[in-house]
Parts: sequence; C-alpha cells; structure tokens
Amino acid sequence: MSQTSPQTRQKVSNTGTQATRVIGTLAILVMIWVVISGLVLTPADVVQGESVRIMYVHVPSAWIAYVAFIVTAIASAFYVFSKRHSLGFDRVAGASAEVGVMFMAITLITGSLWGRLTWGEFWQWDPRLTTTAFLFVTYIGYLAVRRLDGSIEQRAKRSGVIALLAVLEIPLVHFSVVFWRSLHQRATVLDPNGDVKMDGLMLFTLFSGVIGFTLVFVWLVLHRQRTMLLSDLAIERGIDNAILERQNDGVGR
Repeated sequence: MSQTSPQTRQKVSNTGTQATRVIGTLAILVMIWVVISGLVLTPADVVQGESVRIMYVHVPSAWIAYVAFIVTAIASAFYVFSKRHSLGFDRVAGASAEVGVMFMAITLITGSLWGRLTWGEFWQWDPRLTTTAFLFVTYIGYLAVRRLDGSIEQRAKRSGVIALLAVLEIPLVHFSVVFWRSLHQRATVLDPNGDVKMDGLMLFTLFSGVIGFTLVFVWLVLHRQRTMLLSDLAIERGIDNAILERQNDGVGR
C-alpha cells in the first residue's frame, strides 16, 4: 500500500489553511456589511418598528442550523451506507452538528428577544417555538451520544443512525406554522405565492446575512473537523501504545 509523502501532506495542509483563511476573511467582510446595513442603513418595519433588525440574525441563524443538520445527515448517510465507512464523514457530521447546535441556540435566543418585543413575552408554547426547542434538544442528545464510551467506529455507527432519524424533524419545524395555528409569522421571503413584501435593501441585507452565516458555518466546520481528526488520532495511538505495553509486559513475565 502506497503512503503519501510528508511533502504532499504538507502541501495539502497548506492548501487547506489558505482556503480557510480566504473563507474567514470573506465571512468577516460580509458580516461587517450586514451589521452596518442591518443597524444603520435599512429602514424600520412599519409594524414591528426597530425590533425587526433582530431578523438579520434570527432568520439566517435558523436557516444555517437547518443546513448544518442536513449536512450532518448526509455525511452520516455516506458513512453508514458506503462500503469504506470513512471516518472523515463521521467527523464532518459531528462538526456540522456542533456548529448547528450553536446556530440553533442563537435562533432560540434571538427569537425569544424578538418575541418579548413583539408579543410581550419571551416564550410562548407556540408550535414553531416548541418544535424548534425539541429539535435543539434532539441534537444536544446526538452530541451526547457521540461522547459515550466505545470505539471510534461504534461512535460513528450509532450517531449516524441517530442523525438520519433526527433530520426528519426539520420539515416538522419549518411547516409547523402551516400545520397548526401559530403566533409565529409564516415565510416572508420563501412565500409559496411568490409575493415578497419587503424593502429591497432589507431583502438584500437578509440574504447577505445568510451568505455571511454560511461562510462562518463552513469556516467553523473545517476547523472543528481537523480538531476532531487530531483527537481521533490521539485515541488510536493511545490504544496502540496500550496494546504494545501490554504485549511487552507479557513478554517480560
């Protein structure tokens, strides 16, 4: 079996580092624009007033949380159903889930603040809020399962199955405002009728937020999965060293 030379591995590492730097730089630039436009340039809403500015964080964070959990499911499917069972897919799944949980937490926090300004209360047992909280708790459980005792392969298999089941909650969360009577407003941008009632600059800033949060998501996942790779290597080497020490002890006796 051929092995990759140290020089080749170094080139790949340098290329990955340069890519993450570019992504990180773009994320910073886009997010600066979103902050300036969202807080200063865009107008206040006719009904919601200045509180509508929370939208530029709340909506993108919710969508990126969805994307993160879908990526987790896709990466898990590649691991579970592929013949090679590459642990790289499992690490991407885990990293994406961790970032998704962070964005979902931001969604719940900003949603509570928005609800306080709009409804007068931080929390209502509304279908959208309740299903979103349930989705958040589900992926907290997914991350907890990843930390159970067992081999790396066992971790990948059990968490992969959970990820494929957990992702089925996303349609329930998204369409909860359609299935049940909800205080939460229906989709404004992705209106099935195509009637988008939003100021042009507000809409552009909102989409900029989605792009900026997407870049942040990609940047975080790339870095996190590298950290997880180092952790897995440390575990594997630790097991190999333990076996070697055990064998040496047997020889010594």
